[in-house]
Amino acid sequence: MKLHRLAAPAIALTLTLTLTAILTACGSDDTKSANTTTATQAPGGPAATVKLNAAEVQFSQGMIAHHQQAIEMAEIALDPNIGASPEVVDLATRIKGAQDPEVKLMTGWLTAAGSPVVMDNSEGHDMSSMDGMMTADQMDTMAANTGVKFDQMWLEMMIAHHEGAISQSKTVKANGSNADVLVLADQIITAQQAEITEMKALLQG
Repeated sequence: MKLHRLAAPAIALTLTLTLTAILTACGSDDTKSANTTTATQAPGGPAATVKLNAAEVQFSQGMIAHHQQAIEMAEIALDPNIGASPEVVDLATRIKGAQDPEVKLMTGWLTAAGSPVVMDNSEGHDMSSMDGMMTADQMDTMAANTGVKFDQMWLEMMIAHHEGAISQSKTVKANGSNADVLVLADQIITAQQAEITEMKALLQG
């Protein structure tokens, strides 16, 4: 009789534990499903859904290439064999330090939005035709110079480069709606306009 009295509570406990396990598992699956369908993991950042319109995709793709060339120009100036002035070296260091993270940021946006990081050139898009972009010949000529002559060419080219970035930023501000993109566009306009003023002062001696 004692065995019969103990059997009913034991069975009830077993059923309760089994039901709890099933509900927990279902809850876990639902959560996992929700996360994978509503979020995309951006490189180096938290899961986020990013929506970009056509203007914002074009801006991000174009500005990545634009920034990459500016970083290349900065790295040339930082080569000790070039003999750039301390002022140019300082400016090049700041430009590289600011634009490297921005490239990573825009790459993350495009990846999370499901858009290619590199612009499709098959429809007539040409990175070298973007405002402020230097040709390969211009880059080679600049890198072949040293000292004062290098400084002058580098500053003139970087001013034109910055003006192109500001133009692109103003375009996306007129046609974009993503708040993060618009914030970055404002930051680029403010920072690069200040650097243009600084570079013009250096050219004037």
